[in-house]
Amino acid sequence: MRTRKLVTAAALTALAAGGLLVPVAAAGPAAAEPSGQRDDFNGDGYTDVAIGGPEANGKAGAVGVTFGSASGVSPSRSVRLTQNSAGVPGTAEPGDQFGENVTSGDVNHDGYADLVVGAPHEKVDGKPDGSLSIVWGGAKGLTDGGVALVAPTADDRNFGQGAAFSDLDGDGTAQLQVVSGRHFWWYAESTPRGDGSDVALPLEDDFLPEDVQLDGVAAGRFAGTSTNDFVLYGKRGDGGGDYLATFRGGPGDIGYSHRVLSDGGTEARSVATGDINKDGMTDLVTGEPVSSGGAGSVTVRWGAPGGLDTGREPDIHDQNSPGVPGTGENGDGFGADVSVRDVTGDGYADIAVGVPTEVVRGSEAGAIVLLKGSASGVSTTGAQTFHQETSRVPGIGEAGDRFGAGVHLADIDKNGRADLFTAATGEDIGTVADAGAVWVLRGGSGGLTTHNITSFNGADFGFTANAGLEFGEVFDH
Repeated sequence: MRTRKLVTAAALTALAAGGLLVPVAAAGPAAAEPSGQRDDFNGDGYTDVAIGGPEANGKAGAVGVTFGSASGVSPSRSVRLTQNSAGVPGTAEPGDQFGENVTSGDVNHDGYADLVVGAPHEKVDGKPDGSLSIVWGGAKGLTDGGVALVAPTADDRNFGQGAAFSDLDGDGTAQLQVVSGRHFWWYAESTPRGDGSDVALPLEDDFLPEDVQLDGVAAGRFAGTSTNDFVLYGKRGDGGGDYLATFRGGPGDIGYSHRVLSDGGTEARSVATGDINKDGMTDLVTGEPVSSGGAGSVTVRWGAPGGLDTGREPDIHDQNSPGVPGTGENGDGFGADVSVRDVTGDGYADIAVGVPTEVVRGSEAGAIVLLKGSASGVSTTGAQTFHQETSRVPGIGEAGDRFGAGVHLADIDKNGRADLFTAATGEDIGTVADAGAVWVLRGGSGGLTTHNITSFNGADFGFTANAGLEFGEVFDH
């Protein structure tokens, strides 16, 4: 039974009426010229972080954005957006799940990052379910309105299931890519207008099995060239396991050059990219939390001149691997979420791994593990683990908290070292069950540290307090 819970600044009574919107002015001053970073919505040079809340407001959904600064992040510098917010396209309706996925990039090429939000279950008149909203960034944050895109074809259900913003055709300019349940689309024109005139180009996706349900897309320079390659990931129907396939970007017909990485294996529930061994080629990291009886594992597929899986064999890491903290036990869920960035500032990307049902002092409360990158790959030394029983981490670890259910690495204070956002989606806030909360651990030369740790929950962002909110379930990727 969970009794004592994390308490943060916002009072639940103030939220009973709902609809609270933290002033956008809290974003802070922007730079004279926007930074051009893919995740800097107000152009001040600091990374901002979006947190999706698809379970908010009767599953209508919401997104919270916290703005980076020299001192880190704070709910006092944040904004909550729904489809009822001024300038955000659409109308918030139960079941839309606005915030099911979030990403960012300078879609309209004005120097400010824009927020891209999927609502894959939104009902659209005359179209299949699903929409994708783009909220324009600007000097005052996310206040300049936006546009919504819907499925290009009649059989394209769950449009907005995933999205990415990267240079697909190799022309030097990034484009928006959107995944639905069965298809991949990209917008070659400059800025999507959302007025029905946008041209969405399909992938040559005949290689996809008929029963595949796509979950998302990841981009990276897996071959070390100036052109991005892409990984589509999802699952086979009827419990048939995972599906991962890579295809080359560049000029010409996209999708003809492809290769299946996994078909029918243990389902990859999380995907992240980064250069772990600093060889100039992006590596692919997938988390398989249900492998080995639910003990879980993480697979690293290495970039190579011929693309993923053409050189070094993939590495598989679990809690029984040398140097990995803990012991692999049924149900731990190691790999429930993964994120890849350089935490120590040494140029090697590190891997944050969520272990949300790790047993901590007798309770399945959850933990996170940081695996460090090195020239030889994932290092067997220097790994770290944190949970709510770690000194200076706020709260008490209790069964069902699911600490580590979400992880996200981002350099929020511009010191060259990524900081860790991690969520306990089952954390109770007051009497509200499974409301969820987020902790921010700062990066340093030795790894993550609990100095200057920050914690907050959806109430601090103005989310209506409802059971099952699971704040922190979705982070920007």
